[in-house]
Amino acid sequence: MYAMIAYIFATCVPGQENDAISKIKKLPNVVEVNGIMGRYDVFVKVSAKKEEDLHAAITGVRDVQDITSTATFATIRGQGGSIDEEK
Repeated sequence: MYAMIAYIFATCVPGQENDAISKIKKLPNVVEVNGIMGRYDVFVKVSAKKEEDLHAAITGVRDVQDITSTATFATIRGQGGSIDEEK
């Protein structure tokens, strides 16, 4: 079974980015979380083998108290992938 991946861009309450990142790091199926600059404050990568686990991970990020909005982008299996996987 392949892993499903989604990228989440989140906006936080101003000044609460570090708290949000700390909370997100503890969530199941979170692979990566970073503070970013620009329209969004936090970048999150989630991965799961089951659709319901991926959905739970996305919902978990959205439910973090300091998160005010999110934009979620799910990947399409078979289109692209990590450049490291190609080597």
